[in-house]
Amino acid sequence: MRIGIVENHPVMRKGLVSLFAADQRYEVVGEADHNADAMKLLSKVKPDLFIVDLQLGQEYGLDFIVEAKKRGYAGKFLIFTSSISKKDFWRAQEIGVEGLILKEALPEEILHALQIIQKGRKYYDSSIVEFKINSHRLHSNQYDSIEQLTPKEMEVLLKLGKGYSNKEISQALFITEYTVKKHVSQILSKLELSDRTHAALFANAIGLVTYMAN
Repeated sequence: MRIGIVENHPVMRKGLVSLFAADQRYEVVGEADHNADAMKLLSKVKPDLFIVDLQLGQEYGLDFIVEAKKRGYAGKFLIFTSSISKKDFWRAQEIGVEGLILKEALPEEILHALQIIQKGRKYYDSSIVEFKINSHRLHSNQYDSIEQLTPKEMEVLLKLGKGYSNKEISQALFITEYTVKKHVSQILSKLELSDRTHAALFANAIGLVTYMAN
């Protein structure tokens, strides 16, 4: 995977470069410390994935992502940040970033995030998920509604919590994508959730993903 790094802290940027230099699966093809340089990097080398700091000094990393998508860039984005507000979290969801990870993450966690993203799934740092769940405060009746889910819907919810796409759920559960979509629709309705991102967060919030992994 060819990676572009957009980070305005030199030490952090060089740390990422060193991390990927030790892993033959990844190649850093360019670095930038602000949005204009990031756009030049995009035009010149078109990395497969950009790792983007949310705050680039006085600039905003999400603005670069929006502009890159407007220009037709079809690669992936991993937000790399010290912290993130609720507003920034949901905006990142809206513009379609593939993942968010905190700068305090261990090197192996960063590499794991890239592996998940390479498979076409979303990756959210567990600390970010926990913070967002606490700030969002899911309604108590949503927890009660979990009992309304059928066994198959529970299986689909688990896969959503792990970041699976409809196609991947279809293959894992041996059902059609149309059936997956019906299950997802029923899950959202029964749990009073607005979209699959909320469903994934819910699955993690109630410990379903952790429980089923044990």
